[in-house]
Amino acid sequence: MGKIGCTIDGNLDDSKFSEPMPWIGIYVAAASAACALAMAIDVLHGLRRRKLWFPCNFFSLNATTLTLLAVATKLSVDLNTSMPRRQDQLTKLSSAALLCTVIANFLPSLGQMENKELLMNIVALGIFIITAIVNIGIQLATGVIYVFCKEHIALMFLMLILLLLLISSALTIPTTKCYLDLKYNNRYKLANKECNISYTCKTQKLKDELMILWTMAYTSSPHFVAGRLATCTASGGFCLLSTAIYAQAMLRSYFLHSSLSFCSGDSEYKWSITLILVTHTVAIGVGTIAPAFRWFIAINFRCPKKTNNACKLTLFKVENYWIHILLKWKECLFDFRICGRHGRKFIHKTRNKLLDFCIWIQILMVSLSKVVRVISTFSVSWLLISCQKATRMLKCKNVVSSHDIESQASLKPDLSHYVLHLEGEEVLIDLMMQSNCDVVDKWIGMGKKEQPRHLIQFLEKVKSSPGFRGVHEFDHAKIPSLDSEEPPNCWALPIVTLTSIAIALPDIDFHLIEELIRSVYEGFMYIKLVEENLDSRNDLVYIRKAAELVWVEVDLCYKWLDVDLRKAATEGHNPKGVLEGLSEKAKERFIEFRKKDPNACLKGSPSTWPPYMLAANCMYRVCQTLLQSSDSRVFENSKSMFDRLSTMIADITGACLTNLDKVISMRCHHGTIEERAAGVRSAILLLGKAESVLHILRSQPLPSSAPDQLGKIDHWRSHSKEVDNFSCSSSSPSNCSPTSPSSSELYLTVD
Repeated sequence: MGKIGCTIDGNLDDSKFSEPMPWIGIYVAAASAACALAMAIDVLHGLRRRKLWFPCNFFSLNATTLTLLAVATKLSVDLNTSMPRRQDQLTKLSSAALLCTVIANFLPSLGQMENKELLMNIVALGIFIITAIVNIGIQLATGVIYVFCKEHIALMFLMLILLLLLISSALTIPTTKCYLDLKYNNRYKLANKECNISYTCKTQKLKDELMILWTMAYTSSPHFVAGRLATCTASGGFCLLSTAIYAQAMLRSYFLHSSLSFCSGDSEYKWSITLILVTHTVAIGVGTIAPAFRWFIAINFRCPKKTNNACKLTLFKVENYWIHILLKWKECLFDFRICGRHGRKFIHKTRNKLLDFCIWIQILMVSLSKVVRVISTFSVSWLLISCQKATRMLKCKNVVSSHDIESQASLKPDLSHYVLHLEGEEVLIDLMMQSNCDVVDKWIGMGKKEQPRHLIQFLEKVKSSPGFRGVHEFDHAKIPSLDSEEPPNCWALPIVTLTSIAIALPDIDFHLIEELIRSVYEGFMYIKLVEENLDSRNDLVYIRKAAELVWVEVDLCYKWLDVDLRKAATEGHNPKGVLEGLSEKAKERFIEFRKKDPNACLKGSPSTWPPYMLAANCMYRVCQTLLQSSDSRVFENSKSMFDRLSTMIADITGACLTNLDKVISMRCHHGTIEERAAGVRSAILLLGKAESVLHILRSQPLPSSAPDQLGKIDHWRSHSKEVDNFSCSSSSPSNCSPTSPSSSELYLTVD
């Protein structure tokens, strides 16, 4: 019996080795298409948000994209597969061109990485690119690549240049981050003094402050800083050049047949090679857009205004931040005791010479980048001058009232001294003033399109209940608890509990219930924001979790802890019966949960009880409060009870949302330097969404003039009690407390 895989004469049978190659080609094409799609999404994202420097949100330098790239450019490292036909040789070239394109696309993403992550990704990409260059060189020498040799050599050179530009940028990122972060903090203090930033400022003042904070956060964003470096501009130019080399090779191969001769035969990839070529071409075309725009915008703001100064030596100056980290490494002490004195001396000198060489290379790459920028400026100056003349002519025809435009511009704050820039980036001030002046108004307008209309209409009830009385009325301190200790309250749990009771009331039009649920749903999103931002010590985590778990069940199934609220509405003859039934159910649920975990109430503070026990305790107390504080007319009329509950829910929601001003301001100066711009943008959108809500709530009096004391519902209720005590001193005691047990220390022990 012959060996498996061998012929009769004992030779290896390799006839089937190449059969999977077309399917591998599909795999390569799929990876190329994934790269093209990610770069296309980045382009669309940049166009949609008018970020024409095109941040890398989807196609950034990381392990996933490197793996995709390794698969997509497999043909560059395929050393011995025969590639005789025209499309085979073009696919070899397209793989090299794709590598140039993706390196140029990766550059802005460097700003989003931590130092260790940056080092690892740069090393990984460097190993991959050097491997690709060496393999292409081997294929040129062995004849696997026998056409487009000059184009391959040019692309290999561009690949190396682009890799050095990427490394040059990576060496600069840590220094620019530290510098701009320090500058941001100093400028923020200045803005704080000048604008007298307050958490309770009015809408227009808040808009101006957001505009200032957005300008500082955006211009100091490491993503944007990396995208506007001179090296990034130069990489766009080199990317355009690599695409032009590939385009001319393709045109020559299809339209100038006489100048090129291809071999006959068939590649092992067969029909899949055409699919790879198409996806590579699409990826190169899409991937060139972002680097080309970065290159064009960078030279646009230096031409034609500054073409007369383009030859000044200051434009070729290599600023300190480019080589700061290398100088810092050189100054570090070297302690290596294994070798003798001569060995340490040799290592020390070698290290210094190596760092000197790196500094020289860094200066060379920065100078090259600036030379490319100046050459590009002169090359396209005629085009930009023509475009500006055409723009001026159109503006002259469409001028309506220059006085109105000037008056509107004068109303906006001068943001020029809030543009955070590096040395040599003074032109950025003009860029930001021209392209970013109306971004806050635009995003506020976007937010207004998503205003919570049900919530706005619902909060009109607050006007009929001045002082947000419902915050104090939903739960009275003299109501006995289900345990010896009373857990604190959060904003959301009482709202969810009161909504559950309202759903369970009999003889209520279901349309009114649906409207209430929609209003609470819209308010719940903002309440969650308030609680997440103001509960800095996470004291209310379990209580907030209880509210979320109960709300999901109420919203989707009309159930409260598996109690069917609509069924309770049919079983209850009147509101009093519903309240008594839910109170009893809450007590039963509390007992059930405590039997499952007898030590739940003894492990820590009441705020750490299991979520369902917290929800049951809240339902019991709210039902008992309503039973003892409502008169007989309300007990007999479901509509009156529903209106009372709706007003209490609106009061608690409105009281919570008075903290939105504070939350908006907090989100602006929150997180790391990488997250700051996104935080300010979300704050601006939040202001647009909540502007009408804030307008309604600002007309209502607050129990305290210090907004910092009203962030939590228990703080609010303590101030409300002071107001109650003051008002009760001039009224009869019977009007100041519900008919409840006289001792405030009374509680109910459940065995």
